[in-house]
Amino acid sequence: MNFTNETLNIDELPKYQEVPLQPLHPDYWKVMLISRIIFFVILGIVTGIVLFFNDEIREFWGYFMVILLVLFGISVVLGKLGFKKKGYAFRKHDVLYKSGIISETTTIIPFSRIQHVAMHEGVFARMFGLASIGIFTAGGGDSDIEIPGIEKEKALQIKQLLMSKLSEEPENPIVDHDGESEL
Repeated sequence: MNFTNETLNIDELPKYQEVPLQPLHPDYWKVMLISRIIFFVILGIVTGIVLFFNDEIREFWGYFMVILLVLFGISVVLGKLGFKKKGYAFRKHDVLYKSGIISETTTIIPFSRIQHVAMHEGVFARMFGLASIGIFTAGGGDSDIEIPGIEKEKALQIKQLLMSKLSEEPENPIVDHDGESEL
């Protein structure tokens, strides 16, 4: 057997940047907004309690409230920008997920590298009929992705698609969100 290791012409490789991405469901922005509001209400309550019991800084309560409102505004603006930048696509052999405002990250996971798939419905996402799909690889960390803001029915279809693709790979044991082998 002769070993060959030919050079690839990188100009002929498919360009992932040209893949049309599916945006997240518009209602997912509402989920993100509710989460931010709850966070800042709790932060405001904690700040109020600290100011109530601390005589030395109580006179600056107005400054603290302005700071909280400015931080909330920045959080909402950055959240909306980040929401608009997120997208996903499923191709014949892999899944793509793009996110990031200043520094964009595109994660591409070949189906052959996927270890298990999970579907998650948060409390607020469930109110809007949304779910997220978690796709996990053996590498963990940065090689895993979670695609939020997908309609629940579509998320179930995506999970079934991934599970069927994975079952085509007999050397790769597939584990679903229950932790049980699917093969």
